[in-house]
Amino acid sequence: MSALPLAGTKPAAPSTPAVVSRARVLAFVQRSLWWLASVGTFVAIWEFCWWQGLADPLMLPPPHMFLANLPEQFKFFDPAGARSLEEDGGGFLSVLAVMAWTSMRVVLGLALGFVGAVAVGLAIRYFPVFGKLTLPTLTLLTPISPVAWLPVAIFIFGIGNVPAIFLVFISVFFIIVLSTLSQIDSVPAPYLHVAHIMGANKHQLFRHVILPTILPSLFVTLRLNLFAAWMVVLIAEAVGVGSGLGQIVMMARNTFNASLVFFTMTLIGLLGFAFDRGLLWVQQRVLWWVGPSAAIGK
Repeated sequence: MSALPLAGTKPAAPSTPAVVSRARVLAFVQRSLWWLASVGTFVAIWEFCWWQGLADPLMLPPPHMFLANLPEQFKFFDPAGARSLEEDGGGFLSVLAVMAWTSMRVVLGLALGFVGAVAVGLAIRYFPVFGKLTLPTLTLLTPISPVAWLPVAIFIFGIGNVPAIFLVFISVFFIIVLSTLSQIDSVPAPYLHVAHIMGANKHQLFRHVILPTILPSLFVTLRLNLFAAWMVVLIAEAVGVGSGLGQIVMMARNTFNASLVFFTMTLIGLLGFAFDRGLLWVQQRVLWWVGPSAAIGK
């Protein structure tokens, strides 16, 4: 006998692909409008403070000022220091090149740090002797700020891309190792019991039970540490690399060019947001077994 709906209740509408697609579009539009409202409110307050004379345009130029003359700002991104938008688009291409170099350092550092940290964390729990030898040292090194590693990176790798990539690696590696250990220890006991009952050996237990269980939380940890990685790479570029967005910010500070500072900060914010969305997209594709989540698109 089929179950009848209770009195006063409506049967659930079928969840067709068209309905799901429409709901996703509406949710995206709603989020976009709230983003525009949030950023617009921030810009409006900033512009209002300038209009009322509360913000010194030399120290805190409002957006309409530091975005007014883009060719003048773009020339600072060109190694020759002279090309502008009118010269074969040189200024714009230089901005893209600087953004690409900084993004490359962040991507490589994050990828190496995440993969290496998860591998080390699993090895610590998989091989008890290895864990007893390495975990105390890793725990001692974790509180050290990545900035303190900058002289070490320069001593070992010299000046160039490698010190910046190394600092991004350091900024996420130790945190994700400890997070991996914590997540492994928090795997629900029923999962392990069922795997043992089904005859899973130690290797199968780690590969098919523990790793899929901990990866969703580790991706969240990676996204949270993404912003720390951006802060670290900018410091490395300003001191140990001599190129990239960090070097532009340092040059703007030394020349007291507030407009260039805020323009570069705008680029950094946009890149950071794009990277966070990119990691979220990767998370949704890689963690296919997790399914739709309330965190998607936030």
